[in-house]
This record gives sequence, structure tokens and C-alpha cells, in this order.
Amino acid sequence: MNTPATPPTQDARRDLHRLTQAFGGVPLTRREAVRRAVYGSAGLLLCEPFALRAKPSLPAAEGKAKSVIQIWLWGGPCHIDTFDPKPEAGSSYSGALDSPIETNISGMRIGQLLPELAKQADKYSLIRSMTHGNNGHETAAYLVQTGRTSERDVFPGLGAVVSYFKGYDAGYSGLIPPYVVLTQPQGRFSEAGFLGPRYKPFATGGDPNAKVFAVEGIVAPGLTEEHQKGRRDLLGRLNTLGGALPGNATIQTVVDSETQAYELILGDAGKLFDLGQEKEELRDTYGRNTFGQSCLMARRLVEKGVPFITINYQGWDTHKQHFQIMNRKLPELDQGLAALLADLESKGLLDSTIVWCTGEFGRTPKVATESPWNGGRHHFGKVFSCLLAGGGFKGGQVVGSSNATGEEVAERPVYPADVIGSIYGQLGIPADAPLPHPQGNPTKVVPDPSEGVPTAGLLKELV
Repeated sequence: MNTPATPPTQDARRDLHRLTQAFGGVPLTRREAVRRAVYGSAGLLLCEPFALRAKPSLPAAEGKAKSVIQIWLWGGPCHIDTFDPKPEAGSSYSGALDSPIETNISGMRIGQLLPELAKQADKYSLIRSMTHGNNGHETAAYLVQTGRTSERDVFPGLGAVVSYFKGYDAGYSGLIPPYVVLTQPQGRFSEAGFLGPRYKPFATGGDPNAKVFAVEGIVAPGLTEEHQKGRRDLLGRLNTLGGALPGNATIQTVVDSETQAYELILGDAGKLFDLGQEKEELRDTYGRNTFGQSCLMARRLVEKGVPFITINYQGWDTHKQHFQIMNRKLPELDQGLAALLADLESKGLLDSTIVWCTGEFGRTPKVATESPWNGGRHHFGKVFSCLLAGGGFKGGQVVGSSNATGEEVAERPVYPADVIGSIYGQLGIPADAPLPHPQGNPTKVVPDPSEGVPTAGLLKELV
């Protein structure tokens, strides 16, 4: 004969009543339970590790690449000053940056302010014939991130799609979310599109170059580890509800989520964001600035198996004072990106990590010398450049070309969908893999020709 379960005490019933009333009288989701248990009702949300998820209908196969680091040059870098110099076009095009340098690959020249990258051209390839013709920040960013031009649907960006096929739905079990942005969201488009908020990136906030990298919801500035442990101990002492309702599934979910949350904050996962664990010499090699330390942080995330990382490197929208800004930003880009490539290779990670450096478009090849611009460059989507490295892509190659002034594609146009499809291929995500469209419309990760999206073929030259 089974012994009847002991009913909850009056105190336990009162605790349960207070708990449900405080949270609106409804059961807690795991995500909300963690947020309230660890941070309080006004605290910051932790991200997707604590949400329930559905598996994709077609899991991705094993690819050559396991992770992607996207270096997003927000605002649009000028191809003339970076990866497609045109000194022969004259000073009205090249301006003060008229002395490109040879790389360690014969015949491949890049901008004069990129000497460290020039030493490593064997590790990356350049696409000099990127094109989409759109000169609006938002629409161009959407094009480059999704490969789509549809006005009916909001498609997910590359990072969200990788998160869908390579993240929690596909067996990823890390506490750090599978799609991370260092440090601010791009803000030019809805990254997750119709996939929904569960596939949005976790934006760290903070500054990895600061003394303490204050990561949103994980590393709190001014709050010591001892203080956090004290909070956890106090919460445990106050938790009489778990003891009064043993075996209750809802309460156990809260407890499990709390355990995961504190592991993220106080365990090895949270310490991942402590760049003080790296050697000072290596940090110096990357550059003691936000971009350089973001590159180092991206390498640490790759080591932990995070599938997609975006470094949102802002400040490239140079309508005015273009060359003054380039004299500051290009050396930062050169130092940080070169250090990242070398570091990934030294750790045996470059072959499995794609590094993709691009902006939403280029900038006008001809310098705007007239007032009020006085030496600026404007938006230019007709032709621009990008860099691809690692993850099975060949190094030391140049795909396509622009004309003598960098104003037209001369040969082998490459569209955003071509690059995105090629990256998916290296990750083992089939071009015809279906996406879960909210209206049930047949939708593939790479645009179908029937969609009318311009394509010129995948980058077979690089794989």
C-alpha cells in the first residue's frame, strides 16, 4: 500500500502563492526563471541556452568548417584603400593612399596601410568583384547578410541560419549562445528574420579592451566573484519551496536553470570572457583597442566551439575626413585581423574556422573633394571587395576584378548569395536545406533561381 504524499505545509503553500503572484500568477519559463532567480525582476535576460527548442527538419552534415568569424565593417570600407588599390588611376581616385604594397603572393597588392596582412596573403583570398548595386545602408546590409532582396519576407541573416543548423537544435551544448556579436548588434537589419528571436545573436555589450570586459548578463562591472557567490548562497538558504515540494517538475526546472546560470557566471564559461588569462604579449600583438581585443575574444569563442561570431567594427561611413579616419582605422584592422589569422593557424583552428571580412558595400572610387565633403567617399554598391580565409577556402587567390578606376566589375561578378552559399557549403549546410517559413512557403537557405535573386555561381575557385 502506497503512503500518501505529505501535503505541503502552510508556509510552503504561502511561498508558492507569493511566487506565482510575484510572477503574474503564471508558470515561469526556464528563461524567465533564470532571469528572476539570478538577477531579480529588473535583471538582464540570459540568452537561448535556457529556452526550449525544436530541431531543424534537415540537420547539416559535417563540413570542413565548424565556426565562422564575420568581421563586419559597418558603414562600408573603400575597396580602393584596402583590397583593390588603383594607384594608376591617379590622385583623384587614390588620394593620399597611392602606394600599395606587395604581399607574400606574387602579383597580389593591397593597400599601403595593411603591411601585416601583406605578410599573410597566403592565408586568405580576396574577392574584388563583389556587387549588388544598392547604396542604402539598411538594404545593402540586408543583401550582404541574407543574400536576398525579397520585399515580402524578412529573411534570416547568415549568423541566424548557422545558429539554426549548427546551434542548440543540432546538438550544440555550450552555455555560451551559438551566435555571438562583439560587442553591439549591427542594427541595420533584423538578424533572425522570420526564424524568430530565439536565433538572434547574443550581443555582449561592454568593451573587451577595458580592464573588466562587462559582458551583458554574465560579467557585472563592480561585482566581485565573492559577491556573486554570496548571492547564490543566500538564494539557496531562502529556497524553502524546493524542499516543501520535492519532485515538482516546475520547481526542478527553476533549480536546473539557476544551476546553469551560475555555471555561466561563476564557472569556466563565464571566465571565457576574462582576457586577462591571455599573455600580455599576445594581447599587444592583437592591438590594445576594442577591435583588436574583439579579435582575440573571437578566437577564444571559437576554441569553445561557438559556431558563429560577428565582430561589429563600426566607423567606416566616411563621407567626410575619409583619409584622416583611414589613417586610424586601417592600422587597427591590419593589426587585429593579421594577429587573428596567425593565432588561429598556430592553434590549428584556421582550417576549421572561416574568417569573412566585409562591409555592406564599398565607397566611391573617386574622392569627393568638393565642399562640404572635402575629401570624403560616399556609398558604392556597384563594386567592392571582401576577404575570405580558413574553413577550407584556399588562400593566396584573387577572384574577379574591377576596371581601371574601380568603378565597374571587369570580370567574374560575385553576388552576396554566392558568398553566403559558399560559406554554407563549407559548413556542411546544403544549398537546398529548407528553412521553416512561417507561412509554410518552400524556402531554401540559398535563393532559388525562381526568386529572381542575382547570382553568378558559388566560389568554386576557392574550394
